[in-house]
Amino acid sequence: MQANDTQPDESNPAPETPQPVAATDESAPAEERAPSLEDALRDAELKAAEHHDAWLRAKAETENVRRRAQEDIAKAAKFAIERFARELLAVKDSLEIALATEAQSVDSLRAGSEVTLKQLVAAFEKSALKEVNPLGEKFDPNLHQAISVVESEQEPNSVVTVLQKGYLLADRVLRPAMVVVAKAKA
Repeated sequence: MQANDTQPDESNPAPETPQPVAATDESAPAEERAPSLEDALRDAELKAAEHHDAWLRAKAETENVRRRAQEDIAKAAKFAIERFARELLAVKDSLEIALATEAQSVDSLRAGSEVTLKQLVAAFEKSALKEVNPLGEKFDPNLHQAISVVESEQEPNSVVTVLQKGYLLADRVLRPAMVVVAKAKA
């Protein structure tokens, strides 16, 4: 019986070695196969079309934003003076009332002028328009325009006379003050 022990038993067959699978297995489903070049090209063209469409939309949106911004700038420039103009309407009304009065005396004209000037000063203040009256101050070529230089008892290079007041609009010179400047006596 021992001789039978060395012979292969039919109930326990020998393990089989795997057979190599052919590289081009036509029976495999299409999803498992590598995409063909045509499929890859088609996918790339679709993605390129999507990106091109997105780019065109972004470009159009950018143009719309730029156009709206230009319109807003144009409107801001056009209506920038609106607040100041509204303040000046009260000044104009006061002047018209003064001129429409039949029986005018010097005192009533003076009182009306003072009220009108107060309205104008208030309008200037609300619009950040500041008066520059440099009498006695040191001459500043950034704020003042020297018309002449005269000998004076005052400190040299100081303002002796203000011929015309200057104005600043939000710390920017709107009109320099026209002044006469002192120089040392000879």
